[in-house]
Amino acid sequence: MNIGEASKASGVSSKMIRYYESIGLISEPLRTESGYRIYSDKDVHALRFVSRARDLGFSVDQMGDLLALWRDRSRASADVKAIALRHIEALEQKAQALQAMSHTLKHLADNCSGDGRPDCPIIEEFAEGAAMSQNNGRRPRFGVTGTDAVAAGQA
Repeated sequence: MNIGEASKASGVSSKMIRYYESIGLISEPLRTESGYRIYSDKDVHALRFVSRARDLGFSVDQMGDLLALWRDRSRASADVKAIALRHIEALEQKAQALQAMSHTLKHLADNCSGDGRPDCPIIEEFAEGAAMSQNNGRRPRFGVTGTDAVAAGQA
C-alpha cells in the first residue's frame, strides 16, 4: 500500500509517517522504481503501535524503546513495565501541576469582582510574578506589588 493508504489504515498522518522514518523510529519501507513508498501490513501494525503509544503521551524516545522491546521476543516484561511506571509517575506529576494551576486560577477568578473597575487580582498576581522574576525570584523592593509595581515603574 502507498503512504496515503498506510496513513488511513494506521491513523497516523502521512507527514508523521515521514517524520518517524526520518528520525529512525520506524524503518523506511520498500520503494517502487519510481520512488514511491510501499508499506506492508507489518509496517502498518508498527504505525498503529506508535500511534497508541503517542496517544498515551509517550515521548519519541520512549516509543523507540517500546518498539524495540515489542520487536524483541526475548524481552523481559519487567523492562516494559519499568518504562510504563516511569511514564505514569511523570503523568501524575503533570496532573498535580495542572491541578495546582487550576486551583490558583479558580481562587484568583473567585476574588475578581468582574465588574467595570480596573482592580483585578488576576492581573495583580501576574504583575507580581513578573516583578518577582525581574528581581530574581524575590518580592519587589519596598513592598510594592501588583498594579502598584507597574505604576511605580518597577514591573
